[in-house]
Amino acid sequence: MRIAEALGVTEGAVSQWFKRVREEGVAALRSRREESGRKPGLSAEDLAYLEQCLQRGPEAYGFRGDAWTQGRVRAVIAQEFGVTYTPRHVGRLLLKIGWTRQKPVERADQREEEEVAAWQTETLPDLK
Repeated sequence: MRIAEALGVTEGAVSQWFKRVREEGVAALRSRREESGRKPGLSAEDLAYLEQCLQRGPEAYGFRGDAWTQGRVRAVIAQEFGVTYTPRHVGRLLLKIGWTRQKPVERADQREEEEVAAWQTETLPDLK
């Protein structure tokens, strides 16, 4: 009880230490610091390979269209590495490899660039 009080620990902890010394020797009391938290699912090499996979384009993985979404990237990660992440974490991984969000360009398919330019130079100034 004195040892526990002096060290500010429980008697149970002291009892466990003595047991460890009896079974494994004094060296067993040395700090065995283990890294805390979950081990990363993808290494730096894996992230480099992921970027190569993404550069092939979504259609190489059976998706229609030429845009990556977090859900699609998540599916590729699961297929290639057997690791699943939340869509939010997939966004963090994409930032880590230098990819930014894709924003669709909102333009009409029927847009006539010459007519737009003419309107901007001829009509718009009169409206202002």
